Amino acid sequence: MSTDLLSTSTTTELGGTVQEYIWNWENQQIRVVYETLGTGSPLLLLPAFSTVSMRSEMGEIGKLLSPYFQVIAVDWPGFGQSSRPAVQYEPAIYHQFLENFITSVFKTNVAVIAAGHSAAYVLQLAKKEPTVFSRIVLVAPTWRGPLPTMGVNQQIAGMFRELVRSPILGQTLYKLNTVPSFLSFMYRSHVYVDSARLTPSFIQYKWRNTQQPGARFAPAAFVTGTLDAVKNQADFLALGRDLSVPLMVVIGESSPPKSRADMEALAALPGVQSVTLPGALGLHEEYPTAVVEAVKKFLLSP
Repeated sequence: MSTDLLSTSTTTELGGTVQEYIWNWENQQIRVVYETLGTGSPLLLLPAFSTVSMRSEMGEIGKLLSPYFQVIAVDWPGFGQSSRPAVQYEPAIYHQFLENFITSVFKTNVAVIAAGHSAAYVLQLAKKEPTVFSRIVLVAPTWRGPLPTMGVNQQIAGMFRELVRSPILGQTLYKLNTVPSFLSFMYRSHVYVDSARLTPSFIQYKWRNTQQPGARFAPAAFVTGTLDAVKNQADFLALGRDLSVPLMVVIGESSPPKSRADMEALAALPGVQSVTLPGALGLHEEYPTAVVEAVKKFLLSP
């Protein structure tokens, strides 16, 4: 299913050492970029899936925790600085990638902080391979993509996904949904709570990330719910129930109602530690100091 090769790259987002993990999926070579800083026991940082997903959104958390851990932040295949081939993005890709990446890069079990949609993939791997993770922190965990959350049925969402994948119309639709003004609107509506942080330079930085060759394919899968690792809340909660790995959930108090309800239901499971902090779906990037202060003791516990 995969072959592993490590090589050196040069572009840094966190001020650490950047490397490339070359991974094969169904005979398609995918270049995955990850960055390491600090020393100590390993801590994996997984950004949320989104149109603007990139490892830099975990950067401040990584810098704050680098005195205590060897922090590794990764760009998911199809997002960030990783390559973005026109494959059919589906949960199986990310399940297999996460397992292969961890077993290739780490020589021991690893703590993980996963944001947003990364949550279900981490929980599924923890269920499958209980010794992979030492501790799990889920920040504003979600399982349902934007269109399903809005009530769009699977057939219409699938039609939209294929339109975005099409060569000419798809690129036009994608550009309309990634213009700076629309990105700013989305951040204000459910990602950030402090609009003063959404400066023109911040939005421009996010916009540039959306303009890479092939950038539309993986985000189209996420937006339409194709990357939903589970199909309902009950299955999401089943992943967190009776988990053998210590689990902590960080809830953004201003998260959209449906998403917050899912977070609180997961946090209410027996044995799960939780904390509610200011912020919404992007609190890992907007309020990194608060997140680190809330989770550091949990992560450092023996």
